[in-house]
Amino acid sequence: MRNLSVTLVQCELAWEQPEDNRRQIGEILAGVGSETDLMVLPEMFTTGFSMNALANAEEPGGATEAWMMGQARQYDCAVTGSIAVRVGRAVYNRMLFATPDGIQHYDKRHLFRMAGEHKRYRAGGERVIVQWRDWRILLQVCYDLRFPVFSRNREDYDLALYVANWPAPRRHHWRQLLIARAIENLSCVVGVNRIGADAKGLEYSGDSLAVAADGTLLADALSESVARTVVLDGAALQKYREAFPCHLDADRFKLE
Repeated sequence: MRNLSVTLVQCELAWEQPEDNRRQIGEILAGVGSETDLMVLPEMFTTGFSMNALANAEEPGGATEAWMMGQARQYDCAVTGSIAVRVGRAVYNRMLFATPDGIQHYDKRHLFRMAGEHKRYRAGGERVIVQWRDWRILLQVCYDLRFPVFSRNREDYDLALYVANWPAPRRHHWRQLLIARAIENLSCVVGVNRIGADAKGLEYSGDSLAVAADGTLLADALSESVARTVVLDGAALQKYREAFPCHLDADRFKLE
């Protein structure tokens, strides 16, 4: 299993300004270039965490999907993050995973009711794992982090990605839960959050992290505006799982 270079893109987001956000993030990605395998952007990176779902939603294959495909092809890497996507009458908080060959997606399952997200968006139902450069990658969005059953490793993934707009008052929860997800699932975990304030006055502290399967912090973006690249060691992950195979004693269950 090869190593995987992952870039955590932690930045401010312009409220409901997709073109501005694509432009500023494009400038950040240009600084990283082709020196990474995977670029991870925050949740709803084109608009911020807006409940104006219909007004902000793009059609499948829209401007942001095309932009992500362009970035993936230009830098020969994968690019992922979530946006609002309209399918028929429903709008999804959709995490897109773009590679030079195409786009896969995961629709956020756990909608943040404290902000009314469950009234504006439709929940997804499928757990999604993508394959990229020898790694099996679980796609997750923000509030999903609080529900460990949905993300339980069934020996089917090596890296869990969480993209988020997670407010600063609950930063301790974010940091501790990312570490817990890594330890309990014998998996690497990367969580990417935004910084700055949104139009509702909510502050975001960032705290984007990359975590090894034993809970060791590999990268901590703190509250900086930064694109930080970390190398996930595939051989070390396999070695740790072989030395501490607690997954062999995991409880079996069925997710409904």
